[in-house]
Amino acid sequence: MTKTLPIRLGLTLWSHPQWQQTLYGRGTSVSERLEKYAQVFHTVEGNTTFYASPSPTTVANWKAATGSDFRFTFKLPKQITHELMLHGCEDLLNQFMQLMAPLHERVGLWTIQLPAAFSPAHLPALKRFCRYFPAGYPLGVEVRHPAFFQKGAEEKQFNQWLVETQADRIIMDSRPVFAAQPDNAAVIDAQKKKPRVPVHAIATGSHPMIRFIGHPDIQQNDAFFAAWMQKLPMWIQQGKQPYLMIHTPDNQLAPELAQRLYQQLQQQVQLPELPPFPGAAANQISMF
Repeated sequence: MTKTLPIRLGLTLWSHPQWQQTLYGRGTSVSERLEKYAQVFHTVEGNTTFYASPSPTTVANWKAATGSDFRFTFKLPKQITHELMLHGCEDLLNQFMQLMAPLHERVGLWTIQLPAAFSPAHLPALKRFCRYFPAGYPLGVEVRHPAFFQKGAEEKQFNQWLVETQADRIIMDSRPVFAAQPDNAAVIDAQKKKPRVPVHAIATGSHPMIRFIGHPDIQQNDAFFAAWMQKLPMWIQQGKQPYLMIHTPDNQLAPELAQRLYQQLQQQVQLPELPPFPGAAANQISMF
């Protein structure tokens, strides 16, 4: 039986052409990328389901490419969360969940990413929507409306409900990317699209998820990660299993940044070694 990981490390995607020489290895086909990715990382942020539902064949391929101890964190479709704002979408949710049924045991969190327009006034819709899920389904909620970050009665009510239902509040740490100079297209695009919200490091459930939006200069991220070097070990000591999702503006160096931060975290808490990147290992062999 696989020992429970103290923390799950992952990226915002598993397929990126710039990772061919490092993470995957030369000659890796697009269809093989998830398998190579899952040899290193413990989880992945499933953004693809936000934009379009996969085919049943694709769902089966995702299952075949990953082991039983790998965990996806699939976003619910934007039609449900953004277009319908959680209203009148029970049938759509049921259809989506039936489609994803082969992967249910490999989902660490079903993530409900809500738009900035979703205010505390809409909280009753969220509560009603979450009752559609069977008891025990792992849910993560990401909010972006300013009122959820003002430490007032509305945020406290939201957090209390999350604690009561054991749903996790997804934490966005976009400080690093907004500290970068907007001097290239990737940074400008990231600063335009990523929410600039305060970091409220609260664990309302058993699997707090941090979305760390990194600075393009890898070393510049160390200062921003310093607080997480204290918070994450504390959560682990409490018996929680955090999810640490690493982004960078263009994600080209996201695997290296994730590796660097994980190694720093190993200085504070006992963690299993991260396997070497298959591409790096293949390159090393080819040198001899």
